Amino acid sequence: MSQTPDSAVRTYIEQHCSAFLDDLAEWLRIPSVSAQPDHAPDVQRSADWLAAKLLETGFPTVEVWPTPGAPAVFAHWPAEDPHAPTVLVYGHHDVQPAAREDGWDSEPFAPEVRDGRLYARGAADDKGQVFFHTLGVRAHLAATGRTAPAVHLKLLIEGEEESGSPHFRALVESRADRLAADAVVVSDTGMWSEDTPTVCTGMRGLAECEIRLYGPDQDIHSGSFGGAVPNPATAAARLVAALHDEHARVAVPGFYDGVVELTDRERELFAELPFDEARWLRTAKSYAAHGEAGHTTLERVWARPTAEVNGIGGGYQGPGSKTIIPASAMVKLSFRLVAGQDPDHIEKAVRAWVDEQVPDGIRHETVFAAATRPCLTPLDHPALRSVARAMGRAFGTPVLFTREGGSGPAADLQEVLGAPVLFLGISVPSDGWHAPNEKVELDLLFKGVETSAYLWGDLAEHWREAS
Repeated sequence: MSQTPDSAVRTYIEQHCSAFLDDLAEWLRIPSVSAQPDHAPDVQRSADWLAAKLLETGFPTVEVWPTPGAPAVFAHWPAEDPHAPTVLVYGHHDVQPAAREDGWDSEPFAPEVRDGRLYARGAADDKGQVFFHTLGVRAHLAATGRTAPAVHLKLLIEGEEESGSPHFRALVESRADRLAADAVVVSDTGMWSEDTPTVCTGMRGLAECEIRLYGPDQDIHSGSFGGAVPNPATAAARLVAALHDEHARVAVPGFYDGVVELTDRERELFAELPFDEARWLRTAKSYAAHGEAGHTTLERVWARPTAEVNGIGGGYQGPGSKTIIPASAMVKLSFRLVAGQDPDHIEKAVRAWVDEQVPDGIRHETVFAAATRPCLTPLDHPALRSVARAMGRAFGTPVLFTREGGSGPAADLQEVLGAPVLFLGISVPSDGWHAPNEKVELDLLFKGVETSAYLWGDLAEHWREAS
């Protein structure tokens, strides 16, 4: 039987929690800040430290993979059953910059436990959530008497996530044969709250562009020429005004092509979450909810595509007046994409829309950055059900489901490897990712360990049943 006895798992975790925290604290002391070149040796040291610890955990294959930037760590522990499913765990070992003068109550790279919380940069994002898998797999083995996990277990822990993962997709493409998996588990995410455990089922994608508009060859007098030549700043304003219709839907023709609509069941599950819109608005430092008609706030930020104006400029910006027609203007736009949308199609649609909107006499160019694709795993997928069951066992309550409004490298794994992506995280909003006094709740961290211990057996058993 592949199920892991709960009491045996919990006993093992209790017996080894102190050593686990000592090891995690040692890792957290390494300031692996990928965004700062001075810390490049520390990022390398972090990768080497993790590689050594994974060997100690029992992974027979552990490698540090160099990239043109920071190194990633790969590990593989084959199951005894050659027909067992293969699972790839993703996370990252680099962290955001941090300094005591930023507002920390203690040194950010000197971990401290206070009131049941571990404070340090990386405690939640993402070293703590990567590291709980090491104790989890050992608990899984100890409780079941196995000598290898119930699944073929792989880890890919990158070193540049906090710098935008600039080399990640190329790494995954070049190592796709080594990374091949039936499912990907991303442990770089969180839950709704401490008392509402949740599993994320998808993330939105992202496309970004800058539209540059050019009028006269230089700023010219608005009295001598105003009203007689086109104004690029006016063209920019008209572009922005035309971006949405009166129902706050994106007005770019073809923008909604292929969108996977929410099912009734998904809408019901969203509605079960204890969402307080007034509190959410306070967090957003905003004064009213707004968005596409016919959808709730959670649906808008998790499951609907959007277009946002990130910047607009042109002409004189200094004090007083300067009566000119400016030579140029610009608009920066970002588009959050949902399952079914193709970034290449969005780029073509936006370019065609801009060409149609810009008046004669205004030269323009639209420059797109590299896009991130959306990812979504259906609620009835056997791997997602395993994650939900494992977390439910650890927390002693059924879990609910969320999506993530942001974007990340998970979509690259889904697209390149052709595997569904599951999100297993135990962090909560108060953990302060990227902020001073980042922390992780220790009771939740060990719930993550417990979830990991249950997951591999559940996946092996129910994946076989589903197949």
